[in-house]
Amino acid sequence: MATYLPFEESIKTIEESIDSAKLRGDEDSIAGLTKQLEEEVKKSYGSLSDYQKLQLARHPDRPYALDYVKLIMRDYYEIHGDRAFSDDSPIICYLGYIGDKKCVVIGEQKGRGVQNKIKRNFGMPNPEGYRKALRVVKLAEKFNLPVLMLIDTPGAYPGIGAEERGQSEAIARNLFEFSDVKVPMVSVVIGEGGSGGALAIGVADRVAMMRYSVFSVISPEGCASILWNDQSKVEQATGALKITAEELKKHGLVDEILDEPLIGAHRDKESAANALKTYFLQTIDECNAMSMEKMLKDRYEKLTKVGAFSE
Repeated sequence: MATYLPFEESIKTIEESIDSAKLRGDEDSIAGLTKQLEEEVKKSYGSLSDYQKLQLARHPDRPYALDYVKLIMRDYYEIHGDRAFSDDSPIICYLGYIGDKKCVVIGEQKGRGVQNKIKRNFGMPNPEGYRKALRVVKLAEKFNLPVLMLIDTPGAYPGIGAEERGQSEAIARNLFEFSDVKVPMVSVVIGEGGSGGALAIGVADRVAMMRYSVFSVISPEGCASILWNDQSKVEQATGALKITAEELKKHGLVDEILDEPLIGAHRDKESAANALKTYFLQTIDECNAMSMEKMLKDRYEKLTKVGAFSE
């Protein structure tokens, strides 16, 4: 069963009418309702608020990292463990092919259903997950393989055990190490990019966002709690944080917005996957056309130009 957000109720009604018409074999009604559906999609999705985009980024049917791995990769093989503590399931790492390019894909996986959500820790990695990601990136560097990183997390896991095992150090280590990895690196926010948990796999030559993804220093719920001590102000906090792809592109914090389907990746996973695949392959070709010195210089300058300061 499809899940509909509050602003999608009119779409739900039309789609149910189309299903009924199909059961009756009423071709004339199907044609008219299909046209009506297209117009309603343009109307509903053409003027989304920041909060509605946040809802889409968190949509339970939205494709997760593992969905994209299965849609865009072939001959893929999972790599496990950080070789120090454990295999952290919120971070997934795969070796395989995208198109004709052998590559590595690293992603943050939220999980569907109660058992799988618990297994994936609701997409919140532990430090061993980030250390696994670093190990796999170093492996990619050793064998000269480009890296695709898929960001989708509410944030790094804030549990006591994670802090005891060096959560902040693991994130900081990735920021430091990834800045000098000598293979092309591409990072894409596919859903929710939360704080340092997203940044830990967000240092790359190109950083892109899907149309309905978000990227923020704190969740809107956390922002509303800190600034107003009022959870009812989540929608106001979402607008104030400027977390949408359009806002981040405007401020130069991301390089590209990927053109996922207007109706959302959750309704057309294949088209969203094709947009991701095309962007990755084009970007890798661009990076491979550069000298290693220029690629690393551009990556460094990309990182250091973020923000502003005064003396």
